[in-house]
Amino acid sequence: MDDIVKQAMVKWPNVPHAYGWLGLDARGHWYLRDARAQALGGFASGAPGAKGSRIEHQKLIEFIQRNYQADEAGRWFFQNGPQRVFVELEVTPWIWRLAPDGAVSAHDGRPAAVREVFTDEAGRVFLRTDLGFGLVHTQDVPWVADAVEAGRWHPRPVVAADLAAREGYVSSPQAASAAG
Repeated sequence: MDDIVKQAMVKWPNVPHAYGWLGLDARGHWYLRDARAQALGGFASGAPGAKGSRIEHQKLIEFIQRNYQADEAGRWFFQNGPQRVFVELEVTPWIWRLAPDGAVSAHDGRPAAVREVFTDEAGRVFLRTDLGFGLVHTQDVPWVADAVEAGRWHPRPVVAADLAAREGYVSSPQAASAAG
């Protein structure tokens, strides 16, 4: 976490949390969701416009990613100064990128060591790593196939609807907060 963020948390300890305003999609892209986007539906709903606006500013993306973490309830958030901005997840809290040599990194560029490999009923590939659980970016599935064919990875089946509860993350902190 950035030092300036830590300082702001001490200076303003009682800033309310923000829900629904930030999303992470299945390709590792960040989205800002204003009130209009939120009114169109949930981040992962697939409703046109509900995702909001993709963040393109590289320094802002880097700031978000340096201050991205989970709380004890499995809700992922971006610590924006004194305010926690909870993240709506399209699929998982991590999106994995693979390289032809088998190296794995998170959507924020951090290297990760694979512990387990899974596939769901739609053929999507998920990895449990030393950083946590996430989805393999669709463009990188050929590298997964290479690892499976070489005998390095042995995917196990999972049911997509069970993943959040099984892996301990909350896909929609906004919906969870509204539910009580």
